[in-house]
Amino acid sequence: MSNRSFFATIPWVARIAAALGLALALLPAAWGQNMVEGKSYVQLKVPQNVETGKNIEVIEFFSYGCPHCGELEPVLQGWLKTKPADVTFRRIPVMFQPRWENLAKVYYTLDALGEEARLSPEVFAAIHGKGTPLWNEKDFFDWAASKGLDRKKVEDLYNSFTIVGKVNRAKQMGQAYNIQSVPTMVIDGKYATGPERLQGGHATVPIAVDALIAKARAERPKS
Repeated sequence: MSNRSFFATIPWVARIAAALGLALALLPAAWGQNMVEGKSYVQLKVPQNVETGKNIEVIEFFSYGCPHCGELEPVLQGWLKTKPADVTFRRIPVMFQPRWENLAKVYYTLDALGEEARLSPEVFAAIHGKGTPLWNEKDFFDWAASKGLDRKKVEDLYNSFTIVGKVNRAKQMGQAYNIQSVPTMVIDGKYATGPERLQGGHATVPIAVDALIAKARAERPKS
């Protein structure tokens, strides 16, 4: 089943898709509302070094356990298909509660297996659409096996020092970036925005991100 047909079966995704369509229809008006610092975005008090070299870095600070992140996911998937070639996208899980720490392990396990891009939308759907408690280890291992992954390999990786190290690094990054809510999009280590800051909510996140990418690109030293 394609991502499009999979998402179409989930009511809340259909509502987000409809909102996205409306936002795109109003794109000229949205662009007319200039991004206002302190309102539609903030500049980080302590800029962070990017890990993407010459490419503009976009980080989504998120959690699979966050319903707002789940609502953003189909919008984000659409943006990823058209993002500029000089932009590298990364996700960093945030752990505001104990369950989210296990969900961070879920993310890094799928990422290490090369399955994150394919299965992240389905993780959100399982948790928020079906109520599957993937923060429980057994439930996650059962779910992963149902998606065609080797259960033993998933278990070993999930409990490995490698994954624990990545989770600890994510905690450090959340603190360094002073992340207070999710989803938060950080552009080039300098600018942060998110649905709660934007008049159009989730549907207008790509518009705001693209505007901040253009701003960050213009501010980079010319080679």
